[in-house]
Amino acid sequence: MKVAVCLQHVPFEGPGVFRLALEARGYAVKTILVPSEGLPQEFGDFLLIMGGPMSVNDSDSWIMEELDFLNIAMRKNIPILGICFGSQLIAKALGGSVVSGPTFEIGMVPVTLTDEGKTDPLFSLLPWTLEVFQWHGEGIELPSETKSLMASADFPVQAFRAKERCYGLLFHPEIEEVSMQALCYECSDDVKKGGIPSEAIQSQAVPHLPMLHRFADQLIEHLTQ
Repeated sequence: MKVAVCLQHVPFEGPGVFRLALEARGYAVKTILVPSEGLPQEFGDFLLIMGGPMSVNDSDSWIMEELDFLNIAMRKNIPILGICFGSQLIAKALGGSVVSGPTFEIGMVPVTLTDEGKTDPLFSLLPWTLEVFQWHGEGIELPSETKSLMASADFPVQAFRAKERCYGLLFHPEIEEVSMQALCYECSDDVKKGGIPSEAIQSQAVPHLPMLHRFADQLIEHLTQ
């Protein structure tokens, strides 16, 4: 059986519906909490890198080790998907940077396909504008050879493709209702920064979850073909 390695950075930001999508395609999902457990010895057949409230620019030794790990993984050409903090790790490993954004983007936010996104084999199948679940205050500056696929009003890089099967998303298509509740509880300071009550974040997002989960499944289908 193929193995999907899921790198978590906090217990409450797990693979969500990506787990179901991977298991439906014959993958066993192995989750590892990197800050406390360290990095795995093997890269697996699929690498999923999840979010977290920390910054890629923090000085923790495990962050530098994970950046080195990602550089090696990208050379192996296995499918790689980074979400939020995970996408920022990929961007920094590629030579890009992660910078403070103009606002704390939280809850449902509209994003729009860029010209590059309209020609991407996966993103070109999406509506040109859709609402996605956000939870971040930092944005991404990509190296010149890597292009943004989606943008929001305040963050010009919401998604990017680094290689044929390596994508980074600043937003969360995998989010489930229970993990949304955990985020609001565990990251209450972020809720205050975003200026939206946690009840409103959840009530606005729940109707969009079926669409987000369909996209999450399409993304896994594309990366595992």
